[in-house]
Amino acid sequence: MVDDVGSRANPERPIVGIGVVVWRRERFILIRRGREPNKGQWAIPGGAQKLGETVWEAARREVLEETALEVEVRGLVDVVDGIMRDGDGALQYHYTLVDLFAESPCGEPRAGDDAAEVGWFTLGDLPALGLWSETERVIRESAARRDGGAPA
Repeated sequence: MVDDVGSRANPERPIVGIGVVVWRRERFILIRRGREPNKGQWAIPGGAQKLGETVWEAARREVLEETALEVEVRGLVDVVDGIMRDGDGALQYHYTLVDLFAESPCGEPRAGDDAAEVGWFTLGDLPALGLWSETERVIRESAARRDGGAPA
């Protein structure tokens, strides 16, 4: 797979993307995207899975690249279709997003790779962040899973 984000536009098939809700106590990390799609918006850390890499390996690598944090992946939250169309309705991006949750017990996050900024947030911050509704749902679901909630 080509890693150039520009090559991901107008795909012939879906790209597997990994998203990770990283927790430390009652806070989770978001990154402000530095590249398209959704440049400038807050999102959970993640990116494309590489050939020969497991989902868990991709999750740890992406979080490390975007936040400089080591994490322990704890489990699956959900699988989400990310399909974006342009103004004329033509397919622009198509991702199959595997969303996981993880814990980061220590370290200070630093924005890296395609992250323009990184920050810690709480569930109470969610309404003001303007996140994609699926991202907000995945964050809330990951919180329930951490607290022993059953899968949806």
